[in-house]
Amino acid sequence: MSTMPVGGLVPRPVEDAADLVVRNAKIHTGDPARPHAEALGIRDGVITVIGDDRDVAGHIGPETKVVDALGRRVIPGLNDSHLHVIRGGLNYVLELRWDGVRSLREGLAMLREQAARTPKGQWVRVVGGWSAEQFAERRLPTVAELNAAAPDTPVFVLHLYQSAVLNRAALKAAGFTKDTPDPKGGQIVRGRGGEPTGMLLAAPSALILYSTLAKAPVLEGEDKKTSTRHFLRELNRFGLTSAIDAAGGFQNFPDNYSTVIELAKAGRLSMRISYHLFPQTPGQEIDDLTRWIETARPEDGDAWLRLNGAGENLTWAAADFENFTQPRPELSSGYEGEFEKAVRLLMENGWGFRLHATYDETIRRDLGVFEKLAAEGLFPAGNRWLFDHAETVSAQSLDRINALGGAMSVQNRLSFQGEAFLRRYGPGAAADAPPIRAMLDRGMTVGAGTDATRVSTYNPWVALHWLVSGRSVGDLTLRPPANRVDRRTALTMFTHAGAKLTGEDDVKGVLRPGCYGDLAVLSDDYFTVAEPEIAGIESLLTVTGGRIVYAAAEYEGLDEELPPVPAWSPVARFGGYQASRRTALSGARQAELLGEAVAESERHRRWRTARGLTPEATGTPFDPCFDL
Repeated sequence: MSTMPVGGLVPRPVEDAADLVVRNAKIHTGDPARPHAEALGIRDGVITVIGDDRDVAGHIGPETKVVDALGRRVIPGLNDSHLHVIRGGLNYVLELRWDGVRSLREGLAMLREQAARTPKGQWVRVVGGWSAEQFAERRLPTVAELNAAAPDTPVFVLHLYQSAVLNRAALKAAGFTKDTPDPKGGQIVRGRGGEPTGMLLAAPSALILYSTLAKAPVLEGEDKKTSTRHFLRELNRFGLTSAIDAAGGFQNFPDNYSTVIELAKAGRLSMRISYHLFPQTPGQEIDDLTRWIETARPEDGDAWLRLNGAGENLTWAAADFENFTQPRPELSSGYEGEFEKAVRLLMENGWGFRLHATYDETIRRDLGVFEKLAAEGLFPAGNRWLFDHAETVSAQSLDRINALGGAMSVQNRLSFQGEAFLRRYGPGAAADAPPIRAMLDRGMTVGAGTDATRVSTYNPWVALHWLVSGRSVGDLTLRPPANRVDRRTALTMFTHAGAKLTGEDDVKGVLRPGCYGDLAVLSDDYFTVAEPEIAGIESLLTVTGGRIVYAAAEYEGLDEELPPVPAWSPVARFGGYQASRRTALSGARQAELLGEAVAESERHRRWRTARGLTPEATGTPFDPCFDL
């Protein structure tokens, strides 16, 4: 898409020429002052002009790259307000993704093929982004199926934060025996003689699941950078240009942050990341927070990588769990003492925070602490803070959060766990889980995200479909129209609202002069496509800071080349999210599929020939055009 004279857009020597111009587009700007446009120009990573062809014509110089959107919908780059992007990047090329796979049969075929390609010492791991409800079979794989698919290679299959299935080789590699005790909050399912069967259950704590996964081999050095860059490219594939990393278990600072820090220094991040810090050791949380406060401040960093605060846990005792197949966990009595110390420390030192809280019972106890500190003037005090998840938050709690200056971040966990939630709490509770409309009606800032990669898929369009339709990936309607949002509101939750959560709403989340040049050219028009097809949207061209970071279809080859992943990696063979329909295929993949089709046709011909259903081939092709 190099510069060319189109409709009067002739390059000429101009001062301050744009680096990139996108034209012939249906641009949704997100800016109430100018909601729609047809073209825009970006220079030095920032939008300098937006309007129509006439407005951008004077900004096209000899070196300007002009992209014709061909009438497609363009939106501000998406911002996932709760994504475990740092942890996901460190593991991406190691993981076989079942995100978007429509049948267990297909998933097991992928697993069987990957086991044959996996080198000795490595595991096959399927880690999040899928639910049994998305499969035609509506069930998990069995231990026997995993043993048959991979007799010798360790296989670990994580199902949400509810359970994991391990084959015989993985049990051995992880060191599970009949003498292994059940950890607190977890269960090792046992058979005859007390031997582990291969099923691990969160009861209700998921610690047993991710502590087992932590025993698998990890990447080192440059491989971690390669994995992270490919994960960011996969996120760019769906139009994501920003994410707020929610930290999480087994994500230590600074060790596990070093890869994104090094990539940021080298200018190789293709997404903007705001990150949080999560104390990892129970009993040491205050010491960790004190040390961090003495060495850094929120908003330290730049437009590509910046600290946003603490959380999503401040103290381990205050965290609940979202395993809806189990009863709501009863948190320990008296956790408020240490929790208050943590919150006080943060607020007195100008640190914001986010809090994992699934249940209203947890939120009410936390608010009691905040209201006590509010009497001392610490709430609201200008520090950004929010609750995450909040599936069962009550109207009374929302009023209290709002009064204290808090915000919300909701994720589509019930896209994947909705059936379990419905069975346990009933349709009334499911209709309000979470009460998105009530949050917005109070004027609260409500960011949207996915909680990927170990629960929901990282594909934001699945989450946008859930926001708009109220339906799970198993096509179950959970939220009625009264608790859904329109498409424009849902998109704002995934763009400008997320920017508010990081204090960047003056430069991010809308397309107007002075804002970051972050945008996506979509495969389908989000505003007009049939509702069920929202989840199938992808980006054809993603731009972050004026850089083309993802390109497909007509734009293929305009993005930056990445170093190759290991040949045995699941990503090398299967890629990431398994779209049910692709808007476009690369030339290589298209040729590969044609080859597979030809081979299948030949096998079918031989089958028919062997049974006398078609004449034996003569070896000489017949073409009537040359029958002279």
